[in-house]
Amino acid sequence: MPTYQLIAALGSSFAAGPNIEPVVDRAAMRSGNNYAHQLADLLDAELVDLTVSGATTANVIDTPQQVAKGVSFPPQIDGVPADADVVTITAGGNDLQFAGAMLYSAWSHAEPDGQMASLLGQMFTDGIPAPTPAAVEQATSGLVSVIERVRQAAPAARIVLVDYLTVLDRDVTPAATTFTADELDRFFEIQDAIVRVFADAAARTGAELVRASAISTAHALGSVAPWVQPFHQDMQRTGGSFHPNGAGMAAIAVEIERLLNA
Repeated sequence: MPTYQLIAALGSSFAAGPNIEPVVDRAAMRSGNNYAHQLADLLDAELVDLTVSGATTANVIDTPQQVAKGVSFPPQIDGVPADADVVTITAGGNDLQFAGAMLYSAWSHAEPDGQMASLLGQMFTDGIPAPTPAAVEQATSGLVSVIERVRQAAPAARIVLVDYLTVLDRDVTPAATTFTADELDRFFEIQDAIVRVFADAAARTGAELVRASAISTAHALGSVAPWVQPFHQDMQRTGGSFHPNGAGMAAIAVEIERLLNA
């Protein structure tokens, strides 16, 4: 069985783990119990966790990410150790504005005249963005670039793409959200597009892929045992709405371990 001493984790909130205790970096909305931390525990490895909620593929590659006034993070690739054995990557969903659009729609229904609906509405002046072929290709190309940069930074590392947990399921979702049927259809389109982004990036680069989307189809919103958080109207927790919970992170960690030790 191979041994892994050093793991690096790159990506957005679906990797960082907002609202999952313990919080190890509040500005990054990063949990000490996200899948990378749980994987490091399973493998008895050290971890360099560079994930930041809200990150796009550009924020991983070359664009600093400002998360608050006076608080920013450098491009995540800059922190990848050259001797990393494994690098996990979950990014691209924010390129297609998946979680942000769901949060905007949820607040628009909950408090249509409220501050959050107004604030988020400035980002979605045209409503829920369509995952056009051009937008999907841009996200895919961004993820491919992340993989290429990781190979330059850590030549010996196994690169593991981890796609997004299934948030919405056509069989159980309508009763579990306040979204309209039309909104759900738009979100399903984006969710399906993200799956394609990861599959295509893996195919183009030969990177390994853990299909979190596939292992979580029975654990979407409204299921008996969801692996994602519901909509939070508590302002301290709302950013974690529709994101993985602790159980979802644990399932991903086990799946990555299985791949690495196969």
